[in-house]
Amino acid sequence: MRPDGPRPTIIGPDSGPEAPFPLRMKGKVVSGFGRGSKELGIPTANIPVEGVSWIDEAESGVYFGWAGIQLPTSHPSLSPVPPSSSTAPPEDKVAEGWRIYPMVMSIGYNPFYKNKVRSAEVHVLHKFETDFYGSEMAISILGYIRPEYDYVSVEALIEDINTDIEVSKRSLEREAWQKGREDRYLWGEE
Repeated sequence: MRPDGPRPTIIGPDSGPEAPFPLRMKGKVVSGFGRGSKELGIPTANIPVEGVSWIDEAESGVYFGWAGIQLPTSHPSLSPVPPSSSTAPPEDKVAEGWRIYPMVMSIGYNPFYKNKVRSAEVHVLHKFETDFYGSEMAISILGYIRPEYDYVSVEALIEDINTDIEVSKRSLEREAWQKGREDRYLWGEE
């Protein structure tokens, strides 16, 4: 169960991520359990955990960082094209459909749902008009927010997820954490 008491509002030092971060993984977005959007109102993009060398040793819980997604050319989120900046993918990668977004993710068994299979569920902090199953996604995890908990209700779970989202946003707003957007891994170059 989730312990009582206030939660941190920001994670990590202002100087940026510390070891063992960044942790990286990538793969094609696959359908998950179908609960994120339907039951929780918090859509997730799921990528397979097989073949990720560090995943078995990673503590189950909630993490945050950046997600690079190669959206199909027909996806409505491709327009308008984000302005060029030092923290965006190079123009040729933008033309290929790559976009970078902040994210919060769960790695584990989701005790509230009593999953038997460990999963990696990514909530991208962007409102997409349509899903993007089959798209390539690369994740750069920069920090750990909290362990996974069981909850007494769906409402309590949603409340904690919304807090995780706000902690992720505040943590990534800092200059040293923004540099994580420049990781070439996020647009398939490593």
